[in-house]
Amino acid sequence: MNTLLLFAILSGTSAFRLSERDESHFKSWMVQHNKMYEVEEYYDRLQIFNENKRRIDKHNEGNHTFTMRLNQFSDLTFAEFRRSFLLTEPQNCSATKGNYVSSSNGPYPDSIDWRNKGHYVTDVKNQGPCGSCWTFSTTGCLESVTAIATGKLLLLSEQQLVDCAQAFNNHGCDGGLPSQAFEYIMYNKGLMTEDDYPYKAFDQSCKYRPEMAAAFVKEVMNITAYDEMGMVDAVATRNPVSFAYEVTEDFMHYHQGVYSSTKCHKTTDKVNHAVLAVGYGQENGTPYWIVKNSWGTSWGMKGYFFIERGKNMCGLAACSSFPVV
Repeated sequence: MNTLLLFAILSGTSAFRLSERDESHFKSWMVQHNKMYEVEEYYDRLQIFNENKRRIDKHNEGNHTFTMRLNQFSDLTFAEFRRSFLLTEPQNCSATKGNYVSSSNGPYPDSIDWRNKGHYVTDVKNQGPCGSCWTFSTTGCLESVTAIATGKLLLLSEQQLVDCAQAFNNHGCDGGLPSQAFEYIMYNKGLMTEDDYPYKAFDQSCKYRPEMAAAFVKEVMNITAYDEMGMVDAVATRNPVSFAYEVTEDFMHYHQGVYSSTKCHKTTDKVNHAVLAVGYGQENGTPYWIVKNSWGTSWGMKGYFFIERGKNMCGLAACSSFPVV
């Protein structure tokens, strides 16, 4: 009798339904992602892993605009994932008053990708187990806006925002919003580089040194809530744009294609993740945004994803902004 079957019989769990092949898949995944567990946790994670795998396989057998796959989060329930990687504090997007005025009424290019227009977008970063996505959306946008304006692409400090921006209704590893982070940088008179204020993935006391500020914000541009064409205008004519939206369970294992959902909400009070729109395009008649995430390059399409454009999908047009430098 193999160890897994014996454990199932003794514990009375549903683990008996797992085959040696299921366990082999899990062990291979553990090696790939450098995971180790104590014996008791091993069987809990094996069960969760196989539930996730079944969900992924079922999704991929259906008719969807995107596919899913196993990744570094596949031993987590969505509740665990949400606690560690998403914004846990309710986010108030009321700061998005809509001071951005579109530069034109179009027509706009059919597609645009700021990654291909020059050295304007930094590599995908990894926020780790900290709800600091808002800081990565902020630095990614400011890095790009600064590079477009100056020709110099800097790596800016997320940790400074985690540690120092609380007075602007941000909460470190418990969440925040790019629009509020841009306000902090503007009033704080600067943001340091990644090298000078490195990322730790946990809350610390503020160590900002004004004399070492490397990037600055003159004005914060908030796009009117739910004005997705305003986002198109900004990305087409100016620069990448930060936005927030709601992540639901199927997004955790996104692989490729145009993500869409019938389960997520479209209002400002439900957003729980912040990212960066670096362009847009169309696939098989479906318009999409090209989005830079902060979960490392092994997730999605080398750290990027497409999400359906033009429908305020998952509230992505509820809270978008960018800085002027």
